[in-house]
Amino acid sequence: MLRAGLMRHGPVSAHPSLAKGNLEVRFWGVRGSIPTPGEHTRRWGGNTSCLEIRHENLPPLVFDCGTGSRELGVRLLGEKHRELDLVFTHFHMDHVFGFPFFAPIYTPGYQVRVTIPAYSEEEAREKIARYLNGVYHPTRLRDLPSKVTFAAIRPGDSFPCGGFTVKGLLLNHPGGSVGYRVEVEGQSIAYMTDSAPFARPGEGVASGEAPNKREADVIEFLKDCDVVVYDTMYELDEYLDRMTWGHSYPDYALALCRAAKAKHLVLFHHAPDARDDQMDERNAKWVAVSDANLRVSCAREGEAVKAR
Repeated sequence: MLRAGLMRHGPVSAHPSLAKGNLEVRFWGVRGSIPTPGEHTRRWGGNTSCLEIRHENLPPLVFDCGTGSRELGVRLLGEKHRELDLVFTHFHMDHVFGFPFFAPIYTPGYQVRVTIPAYSEEEAREKIARYLNGVYHPTRLRDLPSKVTFAAIRPGDSFPCGGFTVKGLLLNHPGGSVGYRVEVEGQSIAYMTDSAPFARPGEGVASGEAPNKREADVIEFLKDCDVVVYDTMYELDEYLDRMTWGHSYPDYALALCRAAKAKHLVLFHHAPDARDDQMDERNAKWVAVSDANLRVSCAREGEAVKAR
């Protein structure tokens, strides 16, 4: 145990930290834009976006397939489950890098249900097939030995995922992105990446004003959520120089979560240039704003956060 609510990897074959009835999210990749392995990111992690959500004996629910998914896939092969759900937020490369190296898709008899923001099952399949087409990777989608199926969802849809209920919300990102809220047995985790703010600096909920329509929709989406994982790639001063890049900053996520009465905000999608010492400082700064109503922390690769 590292500190309350945060756990390191357990044995390959089990999730010993997952007490009966608990919902938790484990971080296999926390970095944005490009993987940054090396000594300078060893403690906080350099892999790109990949989350695993678990609840008791339900099959794994995986969000995004950045480079962090490679180690996750290897570990999943050591478990009893031979099925999982994989849900994508969008198809920028840092969220897809790991899919051709995700071990379950090469495992005969493994059922991988892939859900993608798209208008049809055919379009969903085509989005993945672009990466496994014999050109960008030697494997072709049609040659995979596992049972891979595809489903399309639109923002606003609610859909079942292996015992979980998942709902999508359109975010604010070039090319589009969808945030998700996962619920089971009265517990909830939201995954909100990649997204710029829904109001300009000096306007909206972060400035103490009434939320605009888009902000009100997000606040309702996050209402009473146990854990909110939110894209906060920049600090405010950095964001002001990158307002069109499609990422947010902690002050904004904090304002939304307080308005929504969420319980735990986890800062996510760390900048590739953020070294471990800088992440230490950032984590200390934002943990310090936690109060009795809202806890704040930074996502660290390999750790898990419980909903309750």
